[in-house]
Amino acid sequence: MSSIVEKRISQLGNAASADILSGGLKGVEKESLRVSADGHLSDRPHPAVLGSALTNQFITTDFSEALLEFVTPAYTNTWETLRVLCEIHQFTYDRLGDELLWTASMPCLISDSSDIPLAYYGESNVGRMKTVYRNGLGYRYGRKMQTIAGVHYNYSLPEAFWPQYQELEKSSGDPDDFRSSAYLGLVRNFRRFDWLVLYLFGASPALCKSFFGADTAIMPSFDKDTFYQPYGTSLRMSDLGYNNQRQAAIRISLNSLDQYISDLSCAICTPDPTYEQIGIEVDGERRQLNVNQLQIENEYYSPIRPKRVAKSGERPTVALRRGGVEYVEVRSLDLNVFDPV
Repeated sequence: MSSIVEKRISQLGNAASADILSGGLKGVEKESLRVSADGHLSDRPHPAVLGSALTNQFITTDFSEALLEFVTPAYTNTWETLRVLCEIHQFTYDRLGDELLWTASMPCLISDSSDIPLAYYGESNVGRMKTVYRNGLGYRYGRKMQTIAGVHYNYSLPEAFWPQYQELEKSSGDPDDFRSSAYLGLVRNFRRFDWLVLYLFGASPALCKSFFGADTAIMPSFDKDTFYQPYGTSLRMSDLGYNNQRQAAIRISLNSLDQYISDLSCAICTPDPTYEQIGIEVDGERRQLNVNQLQIENEYYSPIRPKRVAKSGERPTVALRRGGVEYVEVRSLDLNVFDPV
């Protein structure tokens, strides 16, 4: 451990500052596939009894109609966050009928990519935009990859922490700029040690053969339907899982908030020859929002993101430019098949 880190921990751990690290806000977004009793991907629309996927703040859909996403508010108490997540699960299970929630990150039995229904949000401009965006993801990266589920953990340090931390760092600059810079430092360090998160919390050592095709011998077989790596940790985060090799050429700097916003904005405005070949509207089908490296900010894949709660209709980069980084979103956590929620 570096002397700088040891000094910071010592200063923050003194009697006067002992409680300033408690009280941070914690929220969870958890994805799960709806499946039939025999383990096949559901072909049914999003259940109306769960509310509108466009407007329900607790239950929505991700890429597919069959990929549910449960969203908790942010609480200072971890148990409160878990309680709400549990209640959302109970509410959903009471209304799923003969369907189940798939408990693993890697998807269930999927016969063909064409069997994966895109999430539908209605015919409003916002709803149609969200569906077209997902259609673009399918064309760019493949629909099967988009059915991989995970957990997103949102966290912000308590407001009382920042003035004391800024004083310890002997910084006299703008508080919002200081907070953004510190959060970006957190993001950079997280990415350095993200391998440890996968090692400790990875929970996807197996995947259904239908994901690649039963005849594709990519790893040992567990049974006739399942590939399995005995010492695997997170196939979800491996080259076999949720990976965006096509984004390898996109360089998004985390050195400063201005650079981060500038690089992300550039990727949203820069055409990509591969995506130009896909086209925007072909034979009456709107295939993607545009032909740029990223259709929108959310397409950029990273194990952790600096974020700010956006106002209605506000783009993420605009929100960050308006008020700086407010919290971080950790995106590299697998579903735990042994945990009820």
